[in-house]
Amino acid sequence: MAGIQLTPICLAMILSFTLSESAAPFQTALVLDMAEILLENYCFPENLVGMQEAIQQAIQSGAILQIQDRKTLAAVLTAGVQGALNDPRLAVTYEPNYVQVLPPLLPSLPVEQLVRLVRNSVKLDVLENNVGYLRMDRIIGAGLLAKLGPLLRDNIWNKVAHTSSMIFDLRYSTAGEHSGVPFIVSYFSDPGPLIHIDTVYDRPSNSTEELWTMSSITAERYGKKKDLIILTSKRTMGAAEAVAYTLKHLKRAIVVGERSAGGSVKVQKIKMTDSGFYITVPVARSVSPITGQSWEVSGVAPSVNIVAKEALMNAKSLLAVRSAIPKAVQSISDIIERYYAFTDRVPALLYHLQAADLFSVISEEDLATKLNQESQVISEDPRLIIRLKDDRFDFTDNEDFEEEKLHDDSGFLGTTAGELFKVEILAGNTGYLRFDMFFDSSLVPELVDQMEKRVWEPLNDTENMIIDLRYNTGGSSASLSYILSYLHSGLKKDHFFTIFDRIENTTIEYDTLPGITGQRYGSKRGLYVLTSYYTASVGEEFAYLTQSLHRGTVIGEITSGTLTHSKSFQVEGTGMAITVPFINFIDNNGEFWLGGGVVPDAIVLAEDAVEHAHKIIEFHRGLEQLIRQMGTLLEMHYAIHEVALKVSEVLLAKWAEGFYRSVVDLESLASQLTSDLQETSGDHRIHILYCDVEPDSMREVPMVPTAEEVGFFIEALFKIEVMPGNVGYLRFDMMVDIAVVKGIGPQLIESVWNKIVDTDALIVDMRYNTGGYSTAVPLLCTYFLDAEPSRHLYTIFDRATTTMTKVTTSPHILGDRYGPHKDVYILTSHMTGSAAETFVRTMKDLKRATVIGEPTVGGSLSSGTYQITGSVLYASIPNQVVFSAVTGKVWTLSGVEPNVFAQASDALNVAQRIIAANR
Repeated sequence: MAGIQLTPICLAMILSFTLSESAAPFQTALVLDMAEILLENYCFPENLVGMQEAIQQAIQSGAILQIQDRKTLAAVLTAGVQGALNDPRLAVTYEPNYVQVLPPLLPSLPVEQLVRLVRNSVKLDVLENNVGYLRMDRIIGAGLLAKLGPLLRDNIWNKVAHTSSMIFDLRYSTAGEHSGVPFIVSYFSDPGPLIHIDTVYDRPSNSTEELWTMSSITAERYGKKKDLIILTSKRTMGAAEAVAYTLKHLKRAIVVGERSAGGSVKVQKIKMTDSGFYITVPVARSVSPITGQSWEVSGVAPSVNIVAKEALMNAKSLLAVRSAIPKAVQSISDIIERYYAFTDRVPALLYHLQAADLFSVISEEDLATKLNQESQVISEDPRLIIRLKDDRFDFTDNEDFEEEKLHDDSGFLGTTAGELFKVEILAGNTGYLRFDMFFDSSLVPELVDQMEKRVWEPLNDTENMIIDLRYNTGGSSASLSYILSYLHSGLKKDHFFTIFDRIENTTIEYDTLPGITGQRYGSKRGLYVLTSYYTASVGEEFAYLTQSLHRGTVIGEITSGTLTHSKSFQVEGTGMAITVPFINFIDNNGEFWLGGGVVPDAIVLAEDAVEHAHKIIEFHRGLEQLIRQMGTLLEMHYAIHEVALKVSEVLLAKWAEGFYRSVVDLESLASQLTSDLQETSGDHRIHILYCDVEPDSMREVPMVPTAEEVGFFIEALFKIEVMPGNVGYLRFDMMVDIAVVKGIGPQLIESVWNKIVDTDALIVDMRYNTGGYSTAVPLLCTYFLDAEPSRHLYTIFDRATTTMTKVTTSPHILGDRYGPHKDVYILTSHMTGSAAETFVRTMKDLKRATVIGEPTVGGSLSSGTYQITGSVLYASIPNQVVFSAVTGKVWTLSGVEPNVFAQASDALNVAQRIIAANR
């Protein structure tokens, strides 16, 4: 860090103020001397340039010049200099009897005196559990370390080197030498690599010193692996602060106690003239290369903030917590290795748990939080939870206790299905079934027989079925396949789900049960599952499978997110617990369900779920007809008829397979249809719109601006510039209709075209042009080509009229042509679409322009908007395709690939560089 040189000229500038004639001589001399001392000694000389205005204002105000009392003047000057330089360490005092006593250099004292000094300032002990305690009230400097090296090694450093952890007490350390910091930091570090720990700038000598750890020290190192806690107080000052700050930010020590005093590396009290005034000045400054900041003035903030007198006790408790960390991590690792269902993720989990950075852990809660974060990030499994134990944990096997209850309770076997299941026939011949627990059919075969008679038979002739799980809190997953088998046709084997049990190391696939007696409900009729916040465990699994299998519609509230496929264990020797999923639930698509609440297809209050189910049932009755009408519109209007036929078939197949059961109203139908149409056709231009009123696009007529509007219209639409090198720049963000272009043609020629037509090269910026009308594209292209012969630009096929139209250049234009020879560059982005792409593609195919930027979106030349009969749904369907005049291929969907690829934001710069290179 090089010092800032302030020349006599700078000094003169700082002091260039007009002193009042009434100024007393001592005041004048005092201010001048103060400024000179600061210039020569203050450790932030770069800040002194701001003093000029402050001093000038103070003098001109006359306030200082009128102060006769010396102590009052000292206080005023202190406030002024501290305010001007924002440094509370600067102080002016009036002490006429002050006698400065310089302390002797410690290394020059006799050895016996040095030993007494060290003994008085150092205390060490070995506490319970082999915890080292080292109190140091003075940081020993490099000179003393060199002189008493073996003595200090044998009586201090080596005595605590073999402790298991250490408390380094700096609460009473108010003195010492900064030169001793590297030794102490090195003692608590490894020999290598060396670490740059501090940079000290000394103003009087204008020199900078870097402090590094030491490759060898006269002591056995404590190292960097054992726990180290540093105690601080409000009195901790100077070199001790440097030690605490450095070790804290090297992540080598946890600081416990109070924020330290905020001292300085070096402060001097310097006499001002012969008047009895002194100024205290920080003459050196420290900047940590670790943080880029310093502990000076602000002090060292503790990791654990506690009153100093309680810091030692807190440190002992903290070390007890930290001593349990390795065992806790190992215990958690053992549990995960033994029980976690995702066996392929176990090695990575164990590695990261062992390698986790737990330096800053100061409590069991902190440890649980950090280990939980680590496990969640690595496993990507929200079911794997590490936290402090509380009343919610039950450290028993959390298996389906309801299942055991059913098996053991002989009285239950006599319970009839009529009491367990509530069955009704609602309005519209809709069946209603409520049950609040899933039982294991293999355990209670008598109940299965009763269910067939009292549940399935009464419901079998209904048109739709509501299954009410709003009060269902779980049971046995094994019963899912039994109930789902009734709700499927049984004509083929359907796979429902798979369960992998880590403890049993078994994988069981649950499919359609072949031995179902009686008539099945089948898979064609509607199924509506009601949920609430209380729906839990297997009830959630059923709701989830209803969606996954596309078998029904879920209505109600998001479920509780409570699965019973986990076990909770206490972490040995701690108050922590770990919940480990030992079962993986895999749906029919091979997806692992990691729990979390099931989100219904229709989210409503649980109390309104039955009423809402009836509305959705009514909506679903007309759903097939709406989908068929959509297919018909597509076949009538979509530009590529064979694609339309294929898409129409796919839509009906998806409806038949239940993919539209998640659709609960016209808005969700519009979203689902748009997704399916685009995915099947590969055409992202097809959209289904939900509109309460007729869309503007169905009645849109191009409006020609009035005479009063033309100027504003052109100014808003077009941006032009002639750039250096006589390069024209033209940007317009919308393609207007040919009627509009012709209507304002003369004004366009005068205000836009004539200003760029004589340039040597032209950049046409289409990066923000999302399209519009294609009718003016031929005219625009004509300006860049010869008048004769006429050029074929592209061919349009219109599905509505089944006609092919060959588009050519226009025979007549207003104004001058740009011509076929001057360079044209077109800028594109991912936003460039529709009619704008038509212009870009045509110019590129004709090799009349170089396209620079990003591939365009692949939009439509023209789309029609058609109402799906009897609804508020409208279909935007591309009804034209464009064939290239050069290749003869359809390019509407593919977009335009640039000649030169570049980020859209950099395309203009790239174009300018190419133009410059071509000259």
